[in-house]
Amino acid sequence: MAEIRFEDALKRLEEIVDTLEKGELSLEKSLKIFEEGVKLSRVCNKMLDKAEKKVEMLMQNKNGELETRPFEPEEE
Repeated sequence: MAEIRFEDALKRLEEIVDTLEKGELSLEKSLKIFEEGVKLSRVCNKMLDKAEKKVEMLMQNKNGELETRPFEPEEE
């Protein structure tokens, strides 16, 4: 899939969901856009993972100085 912005991918994914929920397409067309949706979902997840890895937290160390640390999300 060509380079796409996250916002554009998410918008297209929402359009696909709306279209499939209406149930007005043939099975063949439904499967085709479903596959597109799966690809877009994967693209969005990769982008989110990449962004999460870039996020750093600003923390105060023992000396009261600020330093950056990698963001580590809490486990569920």
